[in-house]
Amino acid sequence: MPNTSLGRQNASNARNTAENTVQEPSKPQAPLHSTQAPGVQMHKWDGRVEEISWTPRAFVLKGFLGEHEVLHLIEKARPTMTKSVVLDSVTGESQDSEVRTSTGTFFALNEDTIIMEIERRIARVTQLPQLNGEGLQILHYVGGQKYEPHHDFFHDSVNQAPELGGQRVATILMYLTTPEEGGETVFPAAPLEMRVSGPQWSACARQGLAVKPRRGDALLFYSLQPNGELDESSLHGSCPVTKGEKWSATKWIHVGAFGGNEKQAKAKWGNCLDVDKRCAAWASQGECAANPGYMRKSCCRACEALAAA
Repeated sequence: MPNTSLGRQNASNARNTAENTVQEPSKPQAPLHSTQAPGVQMHKWDGRVEEISWTPRAFVLKGFLGEHEVLHLIEKARPTMTKSVVLDSVTGESQDSEVRTSTGTFFALNEDTIIMEIERRIARVTQLPQLNGEGLQILHYVGGQKYEPHHDFFHDSVNQAPELGGQRVATILMYLTTPEEGGETVFPAAPLEMRVSGPQWSACARQGLAVKPRRGDALLFYSLQPNGELDESSLHGSCPVTKGEKWSATKWIHVGAFGGNEKQAKAKWGNCLDVDKRCAAWASQGECAANPGYMRKSCCRACEALAAA
């Protein structure tokens, strides 16, 4: 497909949860100036964007990650990978499900200097503040593992509360490997005329518009329409990996600051904060002891409360 300009979303409008509006995108923001963290090898993304669709709004950012970033994310994630969970559509709580059979782990915001550099690049490209993003989630699929079609926007009222950043507006899915077969990202609710076809696509991918995972590329798509309404056509899934393996990194971005205003949170809790609303549940399940590297840094308040109980 031809390259095209990628929409940027005005950050101040994206934060306006009362109006719940998102400005129509206009132009990609290539990293023309360095925001490199000290001592970090910088990958200079060249700004190549491939238009995939406007229904849903989806774009591939070609070569978005450098090889050293891909390797770093995979190796950093390996020791803490666990069975992936899904959110209950009513309660908003995490639960196990055969809908999602991958393994995964989470990183805190600004987990290290390489991740910080990636998150800065994402903020520059989307024109949405870094504080609006959740921490990176790393996923691994192998041997037929998949994620059935779902929306990234929330159906429950708990997770879209203003103090948690409100609704998710956009997702960046970064591909860390290229599976030999399968593993496509499929949008089954896209218009029928946009469905892919041919033997190069898996049977799952042929059920809709699809994108093949390519090491270093990133898929950016929006869960909200420019007027702030939910975009039902953003329904998407990860097709089964039938040969090889698929590693990916996901960044979910909200209309407001995720976890509330950072200054307000620090004033109340000091430096001992929870960066994820699931911290309390994870702490009660014994994760403070089982996964102290992540929990003591990213779920400090939950772990401290458990220790004091």
